[in-house]
Amino acid sequence: MSTLQQSTSLLHYNILSFEDDQPEYRYPEVRAAVAALRNIENLQKPPHPEWQAGSSDIFDWLGIFFGFQKGNICNQREHLTLQLANTHMSLPSRTVVDVLDLGCVRKFRKKLLGNYTSWCSYLNKKSNIKIPAKERNLHINLQRELLYVSLYLLIWGEAANLRFMPECLCYIFHNMCMELNKILQGEIDTSTGRPFMPSTSGENAFLSCVVRPIYEIIKAEVEASRNGTAPHSAWRNYDDFNEYFWSKRCFENLKW
Repeated sequence: MSTLQQSTSLLHYNILSFEDDQPEYRYPEVRAAVAALRNIENLQKPPHPEWQAGSSDIFDWLGIFFGFQKGNICNQREHLTLQLANTHMSLPSRTVVDVLDLGCVRKFRKKLLGNYTSWCSYLNKKSNIKIPAKERNLHINLQRELLYVSLYLLIWGEAANLRFMPECLCYIFHNMCMELNKILQGEIDTSTGRPFMPSTSGENAFLSCVVRPIYEIIKAEVEASRNGTAPHSAWRNYDDFNEYFWSKRCFENLKW
């Protein structure tokens, strides 16, 4: 299937087309969410020959840097746009409807990443969500909030059976968030002398390098269970795996 056919077929599964002349753009909350996601001018340019800043947004930017699938990017872009628009509509007072409210995004981020915050607290780990102080540029604060939320949704979107292990997703997000911060801070990789690049980068890299290895281990355990007839002491289930990520051993043994 050609690239054009792929992109056309993906559109049939989405409610929003993200074209300016479509009916959903009658709603100022939708326009505000889309405009905020497209505000990427100050971000580091991805090392990709096909990158076009004028027609891209935060999801495209994260997708290139961390190797997320295009279908996942389309789905989570629509997912977050609708979530933000709905949250924005519920605000009691909206003086500027066409501009996404920072408080609205922050409220959504705290709810979405509440389990991650609790997980960091339990393990006595400092959260990798780094939001500048309130007195700084509100545009940067809003962008950071959207980057962290979008990154988590992209991880969740491709996690497949790993979704049954929420603390495993916290561990993955924690490390990828750390790498995102290094990109945002403009760090240089000392081994290459070039701008820092994430551990997972390239086409479908997240699926290949993060999801599939963990999935294969789980699959092997399921096969060892002999359809649930083997003694539980002989194999591990999702809870057993997830419990591993409640311990600091995951940082000491797995690293990243």
